[in-house]
Amino acid sequence: MDKMWSGRFSSGASNLLDEFNASIMYDRKLYREDIEGSLAHAKMLAEQGILTQEELQQIQDGLAQVKKEIESGEFEWKISDEDLHMGIEKRLTAIIGDTGKKLHTARSRNDQVAVDFRRFVLRKNKVIADALRLLMKEVLVVAQKHTATLIPGMTHLQHAQPINFGFHLGAYLAMFKRDIERFESSYERNNISPLGCAALAGTPHNVDRQMTAELLGFDSVSVNCLDTVSDRDFALEILFNISTMMMHISRLSEELVLWSSYEFGFVELSDEYSTGSSIMPQKKNPDVPELLRGKTGRVYGALIGLLTVMKGLPLAYNKDTQEDKEGVFDAVETAEISLEILKEAIKTMQVKPHNMEKACAIGHLSATDLADYLVEKCAIPFREAHFITGRAVAKGEELGVDLSKMEFKYLKEIDGRIHEDVMEYLGLRHSMDARTSEGGTAQIRTKEQLAYFENFLQGDK
Repeated sequence: MDKMWSGRFSSGASNLLDEFNASIMYDRKLYREDIEGSLAHAKMLAEQGILTQEELQQIQDGLAQVKKEIESGEFEWKISDEDLHMGIEKRLTAIIGDTGKKLHTARSRNDQVAVDFRRFVLRKNKVIADALRLLMKEVLVVAQKHTATLIPGMTHLQHAQPINFGFHLGAYLAMFKRDIERFESSYERNNISPLGCAALAGTPHNVDRQMTAELLGFDSVSVNCLDTVSDRDFALEILFNISTMMMHISRLSEELVLWSSYEFGFVELSDEYSTGSSIMPQKKNPDVPELLRGKTGRVYGALIGLLTVMKGLPLAYNKDTQEDKEGVFDAVETAEISLEILKEAIKTMQVKPHNMEKACAIGHLSATDLADYLVEKCAIPFREAHFITGRAVAKGEELGVDLSKMEFKYLKEIDGRIHEDVMEYLGLRHSMDARTSEGGTAQIRTKEQLAYFENFLQGDK
């Protein structure tokens, strides 16, 4: 029997159990974190007199060889070893002998995997936040070029009010900023060390948890070992953060799909990030944003999957928790490639201001401005002003002309209190620039907002 835990058993595990029970073929992704954790643990054991300096050196040299073998592809990952912890420890023992068997003193696979997985997730919080910053920079570049470009602002996917394209993209900058803050907050909240909790109740060995925490870059050690070995909140948080981020990406992707259609014609995605049809030679398909929408559902599945795994587990560690990693690994990889390809798609797309501004002349976007004019300049109560404006819109529909281009005589017929200066208020650009309240779409306000996001990206929060 070659299991390190096999002393209590009289017969070996079946091959079927080995295959069902093993996680080594995917958790080996954590080899770097596992080796670093073992090095810190061994150094602490030596500092506490549990290992000799000679034994520490043997372990350090042996783990260096194991790492080299893994990274060169020489290392043999075996299903029978169950997980990467056992696989690495067995290889270490084969290299340095019985000293390798001392490495597991004062720790359990429970706190070992908690350290490895937590450090992986913490690292990926930073990686994804950095990738989000790069995406924000590209969106910001486009937004800064188009603070004077009119585009229909919509509600219910119906033309509502004229805004500028920089302002529209600023909404996504706000979303991505919140996403970054979530990843950063998760990092700070979860940067605590599980090492030294052992199986669930701590260890009688004279360990120094603060030392290993410092060696591994943790801010502190966990407070309650029973909670620590079974806690996967940090994994749930990164899945939630990725899911929320992908929801934002999916919303932008939906607009890119619409905007790149002939019906809108607001943008054209580059040939590099578009595909064609196998049967229709004229097609240029927005596959990148379409796939981004689809991958959003994929990461939602990972979040719901882990929530379901964790919802009924008694304390402390249970084997169910082994199902925590594959979904996180997949979601992280999905997030990383999604951010990279969206950044490039944004960077290389062509914006078509003429089509955007042309669309603003459809749908009576300055109707609210007429109502506001009646309230402000004619002292008409808003509800009455709303009714009068509705009649003006109906007249425009009858004439086949947008309210912004309607002749003054028709407005005067609708209500004699309307003066000729109303025509200035109905201009689309005037309408956009009139919205000067903080956070509004006026060009001066949009530039303030974009400067705010630029400062954020430069580190001034």
